[in-house]
Amino acid sequence: MAQLSLKEKLGILADAAKYDASCASSGTTKRDSRSGGIGSTEGMGICHAYAPDGRCISLLKILLTNVCVFDCHYCINRKSSNVRRARFTAEEVVRLTLGFYRRNTIEGLFLSSGIIRSPDYTMEQLVEVARSLRDDHGFKGYIHLKTIPDADPEIVGRAGLYADRVSINVELPTVAALKRLAPEKSEVRIAGAMGDMREAIAGARDASAKFRSAPRFAPAGQSTQMIIGADAATDSDIVTRAATLYRDYDLRRVYYSAFSPIPDASAVLPLKRPPLMREHRLYQSDWLMRFYGFAPSEISDAAEGGMLPLDIDPKLAWALKYRDRFPVDVNRADRESLWRVPGLGTKAVKAILSARRFRTLRLEDIARLTNSIAKIRPFIVAVDWRPTLLTDSATLRQRMAAPAKQLELFAA
Repeated sequence: MAQLSLKEKLGILADAAKYDASCASSGTTKRDSRSGGIGSTEGMGICHAYAPDGRCISLLKILLTNVCVFDCHYCINRKSSNVRRARFTAEEVVRLTLGFYRRNTIEGLFLSSGIIRSPDYTMEQLVEVARSLRDDHGFKGYIHLKTIPDADPEIVGRAGLYADRVSINVELPTVAALKRLAPEKSEVRIAGAMGDMREAIAGARDASAKFRSAPRFAPAGQSTQMIIGADAATDSDIVTRAATLYRDYDLRRVYYSAFSPIPDASAVLPLKRPPLMREHRLYQSDWLMRFYGFAPSEISDAAEGGMLPLDIDPKLAWALKYRDRFPVDVNRADRESLWRVPGLGTKAVKAILSARRFRTLRLEDIARLTNSIAKIRPFIVAVDWRPTLLTDSATLRQRMAAPAKQLELFAA
């Protein structure tokens, strides 16, 4: 490997990291800085992630190296790929992170890596970066480490002592796809690593509740990522798998990354990427399961031949299929029924429930509490409003569907 400057390495390894979607800083809290140290997870901050309260968190998102001994078909950094290679030392990543922070460019680090020498060696290098930042330099900012399921569980476990969040990628929606496209990776080892991390996080949470001196361990939990569109898995398959992952491993997030064609691609891969709108619809479905009480089977009900419609969102698709559940009376319906109304978010429903304690709500009141009254009207009843024209689902869908030009933008 030719000798490269730090700037050249950064250019290569920051670009190589863009394919990893599971980069977010939501769910963490500020580390105790009374004893000194630098960094913050709460200040104003080149990757941007968003916390649940809307704060934009700036992270240095890089790979330790894009050299890899594995040859996964879908990965641009696979062993047989003809890409320019680079590698940071642990000390270089620490120096970069601190330098960017001191210039107020970032608030944390997202670090992943290809596999060099062995999974154990690579995992040790990742952990060393986090350890040095915390112990040697008093860094209090956010750290997200991508762990390697093939590494020794003891080394993977150490990552949680220094990282706010850890992630272990399931890679693909089905076991069959993993065997075909990433034969060197094992679903059993991935599941085992995720299970071990779940137990460690739960144990640390219990210890913290009993002992103030208990060490922090991955306080922002664990996440995972699935590549979509590289295999024949339907959206229903993906949604069902995501629900299982949330249930079995107490995940904070499942991320979806649309497959992107790569140079010198394997013949077993599709020739073009799926529409980005498909990725967007899966995120919307994920949100419905996590915050709106939808079961995966209900999301599948909204699918057509296993695929979520691209022209309308999953919640609207479900509502159009189950028109007999509507209209919903905004002055009498319970929280769960209001959550099912297309265009009503959790904040709007909370506001409706609060406001109707003091007055009977009219349509104009609902309009003030939301941004989508035109979308909401066919599905609600207010004191002065009832949808008298029983428009059929096909007509409603046509009126509310995303314009063709918008779909083209997402597919570009």
